[in-house]
Amino acid sequence: MKEQGILYVVATPIGNLGDMTLRAIDTLKQVDVIAAEDTRHSTGLLSHFGISKKLMAVHEHNEQQSAQLLLQRIQQGEHVALITDAGTPGISDPGAVVVDVLMSQGVKVVPIPGVSAVIAALSASGITDNGFMFVGFLPASGAQRRKKLESLQALDITLVFYEAPHRIVECVQDLAKILGTERRITIARELTKTFETIHRCALSEAGAWLAHDTNQQRGEFVLLVEAAPPQLAVEVDQAAERVLRLLLEALPLKQAAKLASEITGAKKNALYELALKMKEASD
Repeated sequence: MKEQGILYVVATPIGNLGDMTLRAIDTLKQVDVIAAEDTRHSTGLLSHFGISKKLMAVHEHNEQQSAQLLLQRIQQGEHVALITDAGTPGISDPGAVVVDVLMSQGVKVVPIPGVSAVIAALSASGITDNGFMFVGFLPASGAQRRKKLESLQALDITLVFYEAPHRIVECVQDLAKILGTERRITIARELTKTFETIHRCALSEAGAWLAHDTNQQRGEFVLLVEAAPPQLAVEVDQAAERVLRLLLEALPLKQAAKLASEITGAKKNALYELALKMKEASD
């Protein structure tokens, strides 16, 4: 019986082809088939490195079905490489479903790491907070985006977001509105590419910086927002925030903050400030 194949999860450059690792090139040359998010895009990448392999499209609309086809190939002894248009499969890109299905069937999965937009942005940000949380893309809907940000606003770690150019302005506006204008943000745009930009400022200044030069609204973005101020992070935990949110549905703002403080033990002033932000977000 033929030995089962392996799935290699291969990171590709996010812009600069010089960031392709030797191990990634060697792996792509040796596998039997390459599962790619966009075969047309990947053809150019592979051609650049002299790689000619059978390609199979695996994207967000066919990932479950493709996982089964890849499983059959691997069970027949073929080795498969999984790539996306840029970066690492499964990280805000298709791939996680394939890995989940194949691992559940006992397939060996081998990561071939490479450049990371998140780590690249963090390394050039000068942020010294303990730890970070990778949120990825926020919801496209303004209301849902603000609701998601409200759930993150008290976290005392750096928050990392991806954002698309057509939503960058409204996203930064919501970050300032919900997380607070005093926090610093690092805007990393078009990392590793010709027009790479890394700009750090207070959230209160970010909107004006983007508006000043519309060229800075183009490309792919990584946004890093520093941790919540210690007072907010310590005094308003998730349980207190949940109580406050429920009380605000039935009571005036000041009364809701006072009662939430009595119920949870959180400081009334911190709850009142949080209630003000919630009210502004809902207006």
